[in-house]
Amino acid sequence: MPEILVSAMTFGPYAVAYLDGRTMMIPHAAPGDRLEVAVTSKRGGMAFAKIERVLQAGPDRREPPCPFLPQCGGCDWQHLNYPAQLRAKAELIAAGLRRASIEVSAENLIAHAPEEFGYRSRIRLKVGRNGKFGFHRFGTNELVEIDRCLVASPSIRLPHALASALRHLDEIEVVASGEREVIVAMMRKPPSSVEIDRAQRILAQHPWIQGVILKSGRAREAIGDPAVRINVDGLDLEADADLFSQVNHAQNRKLVATVMEMASIERGARVLDIFCGAGNLSLPAARRGAIVSGIDADEVAIAAAAKNAHRLGFADAKFVAGKALDTVQFLIRAKYRPAIAILDPPRTGAADLMEPIVKLRPRAVVYVSCDIATLTRDLRVLIENGYRADRIAAFDFFPNTHHAEIAAHLLLT
Repeated sequence: MPEILVSAMTFGPYAVAYLDGRTMMIPHAAPGDRLEVAVTSKRGGMAFAKIERVLQAGPDRREPPCPFLPQCGGCDWQHLNYPAQLRAKAELIAAGLRRASIEVSAENLIAHAPEEFGYRSRIRLKVGRNGKFGFHRFGTNELVEIDRCLVASPSIRLPHALASALRHLDEIEVVASGEREVIVAMMRKPPSSVEIDRAQRILAQHPWIQGVILKSGRAREAIGDPAVRINVDGLDLEADADLFSQVNHAQNRKLVATVMEMASIERGARVLDIFCGAGNLSLPAARRGAIVSGIDADEVAIAAAAKNAHRLGFADAKFVAGKALDTVQFLIRAKYRPAIAILDPPRTGAADLMEPIVKLRPRAVVYVSCDIATLTRDLRVLIENGYRADRIAAFDFFPNTHHAEIAAHLLLT
């Protein structure tokens, strides 16, 4: 059985080692570990392996505080102490940006989270048979049942009653709303009248449950009050719990403040916010006097953004439901030119939007990303078309995992 010395982390659940000219990818390993491993598969010059024995622990390895690790596939970096997590993320982000010819120092690149645990305002659980729930075992679809989650907000209670009452459940999400919560049930079939009645009874019997949303495809049933309230940039925003929102409120406040600094919004400036959601970045821009146009494909999110803008008195913030590419191409034909374009796309990035954004010619682009690979791919196009990177900032939204949020500010030269 081969012995290896782990050299570094990847932007994923694996650490890297080398053996006989082959790159070895090992989950649950830490830099400096000397390990005995078993190879599980090979792909070209790469091999995947599992730890059989830790011969000597690296300096940053720790015993994961969570009792469900390493079986649970949720927190893939919890076996690293927190300072080591931050260092590894910063180094990986800096290395990724170099592929787009952006040179940044890893030192002080990433803003640490105020709390390593208890930071998630929402958790999504997989549901198995007989109302059992948890997370998938690493690399499989096998359920690891849990009775608590260390990274969840302390106010979140696990949804035993609803998980037991509903059939055809695939996932169940608990979203904190102050001291109460909203539960979102993702179902394989639209809810029956019996299941809706059961959800109503559970809502009545549990005063800490504010609302329940039952979803299956386009079918959606909201019971009670489905909206959660979030303070962003001094604004109290409301959005239904099944809409996307950042899970780490403390870090989101830092992100929004940094994006607003980068954008340097002047009163009356045109701001185009693509993938605007319920207005996490649009409404702070409107608060600074911008004339905001927000785009998102989610009609429910757009309705929430428009409702928040109306309630807050932001008459110059307008929101449109539509596919990002189609809407941006329409704006090009209409000869619309924003001063600032803000993007916060999903993990897959916005490759199809880079050339259209170049045609819009905003003086500044602020791109928020949770994936360094797609971010660097997209930034490369902007840089090749007359933009230069002015500032990069990263935020540890997700301690104990490999994920991070990155904000990139580019200026037209």
